[in-house]
Amino acid sequence: MSHETLLLQTEKDNTKSEHLTDSLIEAIVQGDIAPGSKISEPNLARQFQVSRGPLREALMRLEGLGLIERIPHVGARVIALSYEKLVELYAVREALEGMAARLAARYITTAELDNLEALLETHASHINQIEGASYFHQHGDFDFHYCIIKASRNQQLIRLLCDELYHLLRMFRYQSPRAHTRPDEALGEHQFILRAIRERDEELSEMLMRRHIAGSRKLIEAHMLSEQGES
Repeated sequence: MSHETLLLQTEKDNTKSEHLTDSLIEAIVQGDIAPGSKISEPNLARQFQVSRGPLREALMRLEGLGLIERIPHVGARVIALSYEKLVELYAVREALEGMAARLAARYITTAELDNLEALLETHASHINQIEGASYFHQHGDFDFHYCIIKASRNQQLIRLLCDELYHLLRMFRYQSPRAHTRPDEALGEHQFILRAIRERDEELSEMLMRRHIAGSRKLIEAHMLSEQGES
C-alpha cells in the first residue's frame, strides 16, 4: 500500500469514526441506547455497519465525553445519571456558565446579539410543542446556553461546557420527565439574561445566569428529596 493510499484510508477511517461518534452520541442522549445498558461492540458494529477499529475509536471518544464508563469485570456501559451526579454537574455548570455570561457581555458582537434575539423569538413561538419539552431539546447553535458560552471567547470554558459536559446535560434534558422542566420560566429568564448582556452589564449577566441555573439545580434537588421520601 502506497503512502498516499494509506493517508487516504486513514482519513476515511477518521471521518467514519467521527460520523459514528455523532450517531452514538445522539442514540445515547435520546435514550435509544438505554442508560445503564452494556455496550456490545459486535452488536454495534453490525447495527452501524462499521469495522471494530472505527467503533473502538468512537467509543473512546464517548468515554472521554462521560457518556459511557468502564466498570471492572463488567465492561463498558452507558452512563446512568443519578440525581447526585446531576446536582454536582449543575453546581459546576452554575459557576462556569456564570463566568461565560460575564465574558459574553464583554465580547459578544452585535450580530450575535441579534441572532440570539431571533433565537428566543423562535423559541417563544413554539414553546408549547410537546408540552414544552422541545424547548430543552435544542442543541448547538439553536441552544441559548451554547451560544452564550461560544460568545465568551474563552476556549477553556468552551471546551469544558460545549464538549465535556454538554452532552450529559442534553441527555438529562431529553430523558427527564415533564415535571423536572420549567420551559416558560426558563424562556423568561433567558430573555432577562440576554437583556443584561446586550446592555454590557457583566455583573448582572453573571448573576442572572447563575440564578437561572441554580433554579434548575434546586428543582432537581427537590425531586430527589421527594422520591427519597416516597421510597
